[in-house]
Amino acid sequence: MSLKCGIVGLPNVGKSTLFNCISSSRAQSANFPFCTIEPNLGSTNVPDKRLEVLSDICKPQRTIPATVDIVDIAGLVKGASHGEGLGNQFLANIRECDAILHVLRCFDDGNVVHVDGSVDPVRDKEVVDTELQIKDLDTVTARLAKADKAGKAGDKEAAKLAALLNRYKTALEQGKSCRSVALLNEEEAALAHDLFLLTNKPVLYVCNVDDASAAKGNAYVEAVREAVKDENAEILIISARTESEIAEMDDYDDSQMFLEEMGLEESGVVRLIQSAYHLLGLQTFFTAGSDECRAWTIHKGDKAPRAAGVIHTDFEKGFIRAEVIKYEDFVALKTEAACRAAGKMGIEGKDYVVQDGDIIHFLFNV
Repeated sequence: MSLKCGIVGLPNVGKSTLFNCISSSRAQSANFPFCTIEPNLGSTNVPDKRLEVLSDICKPQRTIPATVDIVDIAGLVKGASHGEGLGNQFLANIRECDAILHVLRCFDDGNVVHVDGSVDPVRDKEVVDTELQIKDLDTVTARLAKADKAGKAGDKEAAKLAALLNRYKTALEQGKSCRSVALLNEEEAALAHDLFLLTNKPVLYVCNVDDASAAKGNAYVEAVREAVKDENAEILIISARTESEIAEMDDYDDSQMFLEEMGLEESGVVRLIQSAYHLLGLQTFFTAGSDECRAWTIHKGDKAPRAAGVIHTDFEKGFIRAEVIKYEDFVALKTEAACRAAGKMGIEGKDYVVQDGDIIHFLFNV
């Protein structure tokens, strides 16, 4: 499955610098607003030490990690919902993303221009939130008029949609994002998904700090934490400049030593991708053999046929069964044959819920 995260925020807060650190592509980075105009597209591998272990055991011809697509989207300004700056383009690009990585400037530096003249990450957050909420309110109001009319004419599905849209409208008019509205059941969740509302997307607030604050944060980060405490969102502290220096290092030991000197256990890039996975409710299963070791991304709760379909649609259509080995058992016993002999291979059917780290061989017939 393809996962796309959009890096958003006001101009000149470190979006492109962060993009350069986590993506195989390189975006222009400069000290002036609207440096990024066209969305930069790139991808990054999902860090997973388990895949490295499996590769060491199987010695495959190739090892393929899971990947995440990253989009660096043009900076937003006040009035974007009405087309100011690059607003229309920004909003169109963010609509295509699965999750939002909202970069907030949480550092002082007189040499780096701020579009509003001062550093205030909570204010910056509210600017972006407001523009997205205004756009969503326009969308909800238009959809509500049609759904309400159809519902009153006897369309039960339209009536359910109208009820949900009314709750979204109330929240948006109160300055709240749609993600703050609790969904009552799976049916409502499906309706909400099909609306593709901007403020319903999962969001990770990325606090871009100075080097000295990379390990523990600062007062700006604490202000952000307080501002988002009631949201269904996560916060990540990262120094884009530090990450940029790490990205330039070719030697793994050198980068680890650098991280230790900074008081960090792992790079912000690794933590960011892991946080994005958690935010979207994703997990990994593996296929492992002499030809290939590969990590595959699925949603938590997905059953075996759905997981098979991630590899190929024919696997899902003709699913027969799944042969499942737990990661820990494979690492201990080293081979599929040994796991089978020890009774550590489960034969699972269509109702099996795939677990994070499962090593699976699918049998199918088309």
